[in-house]
Amino acid sequence: MSRKDALTRRAMARAEITDAMTLDQKADALEDALSEELDVLVMPPGALAHPQFPVPRDDFPKSTVQMHREPRLPEMPPKPTLTDFFKLRWAPASHVLQSAALARKNGYGDRIVLACLLHDISVHGLIRTDHGYWTAQLMEPYVHPEVTFAIRYHQALRFFPDPDVGYEYPANYLKWFGEDYLAPDYIRRDYEYAKAHKWYMSARQVTMNDLYAFDPDTNPKIEEFEDIIAAEFNQPGEGLGFDQSPVAHMWRTMIWPNNFL
Repeated sequence: MSRKDALTRRAMARAEITDAMTLDQKADALEDALSEELDVLVMPPGALAHPQFPVPRDDFPKSTVQMHREPRLPEMPPKPTLTDFFKLRWAPASHVLQSAALARKNGYGDRIVLACLLHDISVHGLIRTDHGYWTAQLMEPYVHPEVTFAIRYHQALRFFPDPDVGYEYPANYLKWFGEDYLAPDYIRRDYEYAKAHKWYMSARQVTMNDLYAFDPDTNPKIEEFEDIIAAEFNQPGEGLGFDQSPVAHMWRTMIWPNNFL
C-alpha cells in the first residue's frame, strides 16, 4: 500500500462518513479528516532529528503531535514479547531469519543460532550505526553473556578474514567501501580484543552465518525459532520496554518511534 493510499484509508476511518450524508457532506468530511492527518507532526528518531526541532504552535489543536500512538504501525500488545517485535516492528527481518536458519542448518548450538537471529536487530528497528554494539546492549539483560559478546564483536570481526575457519573478507565490502578501505581504530582494537577472548569463535560463527546474499526461495519464519527463544531468551513478565531494565527505553522507542517528547 502506498503512503497516499494509507493516508486516505486513515482519513476515511477518521471521517465517520455515513450513508445518510450527501455527496458534498461526505467530500467535506473526508477533506477535513485528511487535513487533520496531515497536521500531525512526525518526529524522526532523536539521532536523526535536527537540533532545532519544530515546536507546535500555541494555536495547534490537541493531538497534533504523536504521543504513545502510531496509527501507521501495527499496535503492540501491552506486554510485548520478542516475537511480537519480530512480527510487528522488524518484519520481514529476512536477513537475520535466514542467518539463523543457516546457523541451525550448519549444526551450531542454540546460543549461536540465537545470536545470528538477533545480530542485526538494531538495523531493523532502531539505528544502523554501530549496530553490533546497539544490538548487544539491547539484548544484554535477557540473554547469556556469550550471546551478547557474539553480537557485539561480530561487527569488528566482519572486517578481518580468518582463513583457518574459511571466513573471507566479504566481496560486498569491496564493492560498497572500496579496496582501500581500512576499518577505524576502535574496530581494530575490538578485533584484537575479541581474537584473544574465550568466546572468539562464538562471534566468528556469527560472521560465518551472516548472509550478504538472500535466497528468495528460503523464507524462514520466526515461529521456527520459538523453541530457542523460549530456552535462551529471558522474556520479562512486564513486557519488553516496561520491565525497568537499563535498556527498556530503547524497546519503547521501537514501540513508539515517533513520540514528540
